[in-house]
Amino acid sequence: MSIPDLPNLKPELVDVPNLDKLAPQGDMHHPPRILMLYGSLRERSFSRFLTFEAARILQHFGAEVRIFDPMELPMVGSVPESHPKVQELRELCLWSEGQVWCSPERHGAITAVMKNQIDWIPLEQGAVRPSQGRTLAVMQVCGGSQSFNVVNTLRLLGRWMRMFTIPNQSSVPMAYKEFDDAGRMRPSAYYDRVVDVMEELFKMTLLMRGRTEYLTDRYSERSERAIKAIDRQIARL
Repeated sequence: MSIPDLPNLKPELVDVPNLDKLAPQGDMHHPPRILMLYGSLRERSFSRFLTFEAARILQHFGAEVRIFDPMELPMVGSVPESHPKVQELRELCLWSEGQVWCSPERHGAITAVMKNQIDWIPLEQGAVRPSQGRTLAVMQVCGGSQSFNVVNTLRLLGRWMRMFTIPNQSSVPMAYKEFDDAGRMRPSAYYDRVVDVMEELFKMTLLMRGRTEYLTDRYSERSERAIKAIDRQIARL
């Protein structure tokens, strides 16, 4: 096989991946850290019930789980970023290695409560990207027949936030039938799917943590940094 001609490539900035470079970095003996977000403030919120049910499954697998309460989180832009609820959410994002997003479907889309949480998470925070490289599982609850509008939207948002969204997902139709008075999910194929999703998330988080810095390192960004470094050197002359 002949060597391809790539005149526009900067060889000194090219990374040739191999298995050695994929070795995890740092101490990976702690439990996987999973942040969970849900998209409803209702007292009897089925997205919250589903989130807590999924959290129990993750804890059974051995994950450390934290669930963010969106109550009293102001609308984006209405308060400074120093607001305690905003800071709490952002610190949890930095702490997490994986996340679960669960929203009801309202008018064919995710709720404002769900979108508001995601909008408060910045793509960049100084030199840090709070969501980049995290694994993500998406779920939705429906008041009527099964739909995938919400999980599709959450996947789009996850990609935008540079997260690795797992292939599996959960959509629970007629959610009011699937939970008992205590908010526990009844046995069903929908519950089994939630177990599938959390199992896959747990596995993928184990595979990716300690490797995300390498996996998210991009040629285009290395090239941009190199150009800026040259510009700074010229400016000093």
